[in-house]
Amino acid sequence: MKKLLQISLALATALGAFAAQAQDVKAGEKKIAMCIGCHGIAGYQASFPEVHKVPMIAGQNAKYIVAALQAYAKGERKHPTMRGIAGSLSEQDMNDVAAFYEQQAKLPAVPDSVPAAPANVAELLTKGACVSCHGANFSKPIDPSYPKLAGQHADYLTVALKAYKTENNNNVGRSNGVMAGQVKQFSNAELKAIAAYIGSLPTEMATVPQRRMR
Repeated sequence: MKKLLQISLALATALGAFAAQAQDVKAGEKKIAMCIGCHGIAGYQASFPEVHKVPMIAGQNAKYIVAALQAYAKGERKHPTMRGIAGSLSEQDMNDVAAFYEQQAKLPAVPDSVPAAPANVAELLTKGACVSCHGANFSKPIDPSYPKLAGQHADYLTVALKAYKTENNNNVGRSNGVMAGQVKQFSNAELKAIAAYIGSLPTEMATVPQRRMR
C-alpha cells in the first residue's frame, strides 16, 4: 500500500510538472518568431493558397491552438505554410506557444447575450446546430479544444468553412467528420452569410502588433 501511494504521488508530481511546463507562457513568447510575421501584423492578408485576413489568435483558447497546430502537422489541415511551421514544432513548443497566445489579448469577455442574427442567418445557424458546440455567443464553446469564433475575420471564417467541403486538393482542405457533415449542407453563399454574422459579434480576440526583430 505504501509503495502504491509513493508511485501515485510520484505520478501526480510528474503530471503536475508537465502541466506547469505545458502552460509556460514565458517559454512560448520565445518561440513565436515564425508566428509574428503573419499573426503579429494587424490587417495582414494571406495570398496563398487563398486570399483572406490572417486569423486573430491572441485570446484564442490554448487547447484549440494546440489542436489546430497538431492538425496542420499531421496534414489533416492542408496549408503548406502552416504545415511547415507546425511540423517544426514539438508538442511542448505547441503548448508553450498556445499558452502565450491565449493570454496575449486582454479584452472584456463577450456577453452571454449577443445581437440576434438576421432571420435568414438564424435559420442557417439552427440548421447547422452551430451554437450546440460553439456557444450561443460564439465565444464560449462547450470544449476548449473548439475555437472561439465571435468577431473573427469574416473572410477567414468563410475560407475555413469552405475548407471542410474541399476534397482532393493538396493545398486546401480540412479533415473533420463533424464539421464536414454540417458544412456540406450549405452553399458557399450561405457559409459567407454565416461568417459575416459571426464576424460581426463582439470578440475576445485581437491581433497584437509585434516587431519582427525581438
